[in-house]
Amino acid sequence: MFKTLKTAWGIPEIRKKILFTLFIIVIFRLGSVITVPFLDTSIVTAWMEEKASNGNFLEYLNILSGGALAKATMFSLGVTPYINASIIIQLLTYALPPLERLQQEGEDGRKKLNTITSIVALGLSAFMAVAYYLTLKNMKSEGVSAVKFVGGGTGIFAMFVIILSFMAGSSLVIWMGNRINEKGIGNGVSMILFAGIVARIPVDIGQLGALVLDDPNQYFIKVVIYLLIFVAMVVGIVFMNESERRIPVQYAKRVVGRKQYGGQSTHIPIKICMSGVMPIIFAMSFMSLPSMFTIFKEPLKDLTNASGWEKFYAGFVNFFSTRSYSYAVVYFILIILFNYFYVAIQYNPVEMANNLRQSNGGIPGIRPGKPTSDYIQRVLNKISIVGAVFLGVVAVFPIIFLNLTHIDVSSMGGTSILIVVSVAIETVRTLESQLMMRHHKGFLG
Repeated sequence: MFKTLKTAWGIPEIRKKILFTLFIIVIFRLGSVITVPFLDTSIVTAWMEEKASNGNFLEYLNILSGGALAKATMFSLGVTPYINASIIIQLLTYALPPLERLQQEGEDGRKKLNTITSIVALGLSAFMAVAYYLTLKNMKSEGVSAVKFVGGGTGIFAMFVIILSFMAGSSLVIWMGNRINEKGIGNGVSMILFAGIVARIPVDIGQLGALVLDDPNQYFIKVVIYLLIFVAMVVGIVFMNESERRIPVQYAKRVVGRKQYGGQSTHIPIKICMSGVMPIIFAMSFMSLPSMFTIFKEPLKDLTNASGWEKFYAGFVNFFSTRSYSYAVVYFILIILFNYFYVAIQYNPVEMANNLRQSNGGIPGIRPGKPTSDYIQRVLNKISIVGAVFLGVVAVFPIIFLNLTHIDVSSMGGTSILIVVSVAIETVRTLESQLMMRHHKGFLG
């Protein structure tokens, strides 16, 4: 990886792209510390430290924003609206024929889909901005709200400024991501996600160091074990990202005139972790809904004189608490289900079998047509369960470790590591492809 970066830096054109990407990341980090007007950030920070913890959805959103959500800055929403919009459009592409036709129209169709995704992202950013504003209004310290109303009135002006600031910040982040796509290196949205998570790692390392200094007898061994597991998870994620199942394909020989075509052997590569982090995002979004209710209504702690509804609500919230093992079990099952769902919409065995038959290709020992599609489906099922179990272990491990050690390090959790490692590998591959196109002697030699 370092050799690739060094070689790429020596090429002026690629060096400009790398510098442009770094410039956008610097702007993103600067915007992550510019606070929104009419807010008491001290109240927001204290409230978020209490609520956005133990791996819940608020903490997840805070990680994706690089800690901006906990400070109520311009980039508090980050790229979350765009990610959600991309997921929605991707799913609708397989359900709505007009969107499916756009996807098959090549570059023009993809541009139209990107425009539709941006419009949906704007709508989602408006919804999330309003929801975050209402949450900010409920944040209070000694009876004082985090929102500073103007002139002692109803605060309509302050409300519009806060909501529009969040929407503008999200739109600017998405715009910066698109600029990276055009003039930088790698996927823009992924690079911004990468920058936000990496920016939190030094803070969390400092937190681990503080725990060891405060109570070395209790935390030294735990922190060392955690760091070893962290390194092992990075190695495991790299290995699983590179692992693939290759389905052998043999093409029949064809004679056209005096020339012979085909006859070569190749394979269809299928990644074991083909769905990436998407099943975890789906499952986390679903599992976060019950815990989000507690933002507006906390369950009673003393249930002695509670009504039946209050007892049910308290039990319901406890069952879906991010620190409970019941949450971990349901979370693990949902990741497996969503992984199968995501693989099903990504791969169509019947279409793959038809494409092989039309190109005079086939899988050795398997007849063309339905037997081929059935064979591909069986391979996909086996690979999917391996990838799903791996993703489930990566996602659930922080919950188990938190319960055993009471160490909460958000940016070094399984999901965060998966995103960081995946983006790093993809960026290096992009650099390698750029070098390949230029036939750089030092790289190929």
